[in-house]
Amino acid sequence: MMEQRLSIVTLGVRDLGVARNFYLDGLGWTEQEQDSDGIVFVQMPGIVFALYPKAALADDIGVAVPSGPTAGAITLAYNTRTEGEVDEVLATAAAAGATLIKAAEKVFWGGYSGYFADLDGHLWEVAFNPFSTIAEDGSMQSV
Repeated sequence: MMEQRLSIVTLGVRDLGVARNFYLDGLGWTEQEQDSDGIVFVQMPGIVFALYPKAALADDIGVAVPSGPTAGAITLAYNTRTEGEVDEVLATAAAAGATLIKAAEKVFWGGYSGYFADLDGHLWEVAFNPFSTIAEDGSMQSV
């Protein structure tokens, strides 16, 4: 049996330095110290977020470097504690160079959310879910 968990999410990026600047300087995240200059790790509650050059990731997998966007194939979600925080996070991402894909609005399931694309086109949903809470450590818990 495979335990129900996700340990690392790795985004393949065109330019590691540009992606590092967007996430660390632009969004204010903190890089986890490690020995390699070829990858960026950010420790999050229960998961590690990683940035890795797209070509190196394809080589590691043993496939051709994907060409073109994969928009709609996967989204990453950042849940907030309030509706106002959704607007703040979207504004922070846009100020760091992200593209606002969908402005925040009330959504059919009862929450409030919007979307941005990072510099490599990875889609992020920023959402307030009134049916869950965000714990002090950043983990999401159902109400």
